[in-house]
Amino acid sequence: MRTVLAFDSETKAPGDPELVARAKAGDAEAFGVLVERHESKVYGLCLKMLGNPEDAEDCLQEVFIKAFEALPRFREEARFSTWIYRIATNACLMRLRKRKLETVSLDQPVDLGDGSVTRDVEDWSADPAADVMTDELGDVLTEHINELEPDNRIVFLLRDIHGMSTGDTATVLGLSVPAVKSRLHRARLFLRERLTSYFAHGGASV
Repeated sequence: MRTVLAFDSETKAPGDPELVARAKAGDAEAFGVLVERHESKVYGLCLKMLGNPEDAEDCLQEVFIKAFEALPRFREEARFSTWIYRIATNACLMRLRKRKLETVSLDQPVDLGDGSVTRDVEDWSADPAADVMTDELGDVLTEHINELEPDNRIVFLLRDIHGMSTGDTATVLGLSVPAVKSRLHRARLFLRERLTSYFAHGGASV
């Protein structure tokens, strides 16, 4: 007789820890719920990192296969969402390296230096204007996000697009918090300069 999943009294849905525990015990349905709950965001991350739906779909499948295989070793020191993002990040970066794109190793130390962040770059994730961005501007922003170096791009996507905290982003990527802040600063500054040029030319492609 299969054990019924425990449901939260308010949301009527089992939490991730409960689902993980059931999945570890062999409940395939519980793992399926985890997939359904997180696949949309994982696919969005893969799509923004890899640039095309076919690669993103393949990567999505790879991520959850790896997650299923590694689930018995998941020690739950981090949230399941953080863990699955880390698997997705590694899968995306591996595919980009296979394309022989020039990348920067996540293990490479970041030289912050004293006073390296000298300009105030706004946190776009909290900008209400993002909710009313036109389709055209959205396309332009996506184009320039794709121009970011992969290691800076993944930080920007996790922190500003997916709304992760700086600490969680650092955990996902295996970086220090200062390294995340440095890469995020570089990404925001790059995008701000590109969009400033875009508006300066009246919306013309730059």
